[in-house]
This record gives sequence, C-alpha cells and structure tokens, in this order.
Amino acid sequence: MKKLLTLALLFISVAAFAKPPKNQYVRIKTSYGECIIRLYNETPQHRDNFIKLAKKGFYNGTLFHRVIQDFMIQGGDPDSKNAKPGAELGNGDVGYTIPSEFRDSLFHKRGVLAAARDDNPAKASSGCQFYIVEGKRFTDAKMDTLEKTRMKGQKIPEFKRAYYRTVGGTPHLDNNYTVYGEVVAGIDMVDLIAAVKKDGNDRPLADVPMTVEVLSKKECKEMDALLSL
Repeated sequence: MKKLLTLALLFISVAAFAKPPKNQYVRIKTSYGECIIRLYNETPQHRDNFIKLAKKGFYNGTLFHRVIQDFMIQGGDPDSKNAKPGAELGNGDVGYTIPSEFRDSLFHKRGVLAAARDDNPAKASSGCQFYIVEGKRFTDAKMDTLEKTRMKGQKIPEFKRAYYRTVGGTPHLDNNYTVYGEVVAGIDMVDLIAAVKKDGNDRPLADVPMTVEVLSKKECKEMDALLSL
C-alpha cells in the first residue's frame, strides 16, 4: 500500500510539472535595466504574435525610439536597427496588422503593454510596434475633462477611475489601442527611459536598444507562483 501511495504521489508530481504555465512572460533588457511582462491570455492574437517575433530575435537591437515622460515609451520599429542619429523613426513594420482585441477589463493603467497602430478605421494594431505606459495620476475633474475633450463622450467607469486616481495611466487611449500585457517586475526601467533627453521627434538623443526574450516554461511557472502569493 505504501509503495502504491508513493507511486501515486510521484505521478501527481510529474503531471503537475508537465502542466503548462498559466501565463506567458517576456523579459525586455536595456542599458537602463530590465522588466518582465506578463502577456494577457485574453488577447491571444497579440500575445502569440509578440512571442513569435521575440523567439525569432526580431526585437533584438531595435530601439525605444519615442519616449514621452508621464505618458509612454515606444519601440519595435525594425527600421530603428542601425538607424542614423537624428533620423525620424516610427514607420517601420512587418507587413501585416493584427485585429484589435479590446477588452473592457484591460485598460491603460501604468505599466501595461499595448500595440501601436496607424490611423486605420478598424483600429487594427501594428504587427510589431508597441508601447509601455508610464502614465500619471488623474483627478476625477481631469478625467471628466478628458471624457468631454479627447474621448468623445466615452465614460470612464469607476473601476478604471480608481486605478487612474491611485496608480496612474493614460485613460484617453482606452478602446483605441489594444492592451495585451503588463509589467510585473522592473517598472523602474520604464521610468528611467521615459526621462531621458530627447530630440524634437521624442527620440532619445542617446540610443536605447533592447533585447527581448521569452521566459522558459520553468521561469513562467515560477513567475505564476510568485505573483499568486
């Protein structure tokens, strides 16, 4: 009986180890530190596309080419690799877009990863360019003003307002750009990059290249466990 119990426990342990992690994570490294981002399962097309590009090494050597303090840092333009100093960036792409995956529960609070896009009517996302929100805190009065001026009457529900008052973010971008992940460690990297000196196109005067890697299954499980504490 004892032997059977030991074998049963071993089987359960092996099965648990073989089970995939609940979430997938990526690590972005720069000279200003690194951050770890959890990709949302609620936005599978954006999640899977980002992982595909990261595994290919697509993002390695690209720059954070547009940074605005209290707003966001943007990167992922393939044209930014080996770009000449002062060159205007932001038009590079991979030749396809991703359909928007708006979810009311996923919004532009501080630290989220979201997809850049051009001014297409379907609000489809760039196949590669992204931004990470630094954001700032908003009072209810300021959010009321945003609703009237920049959000065309769209209301900010209370559960979002609570975040924007305390954590901060960029509320006027909600339902316009797909949010598909969030920084779970290393938000300081975002703050440092957002504060660098830049030119008239918001490009940092000193290049900020990145490397992006997908965490292993073991690392993802460890992050799942850590975040569940």
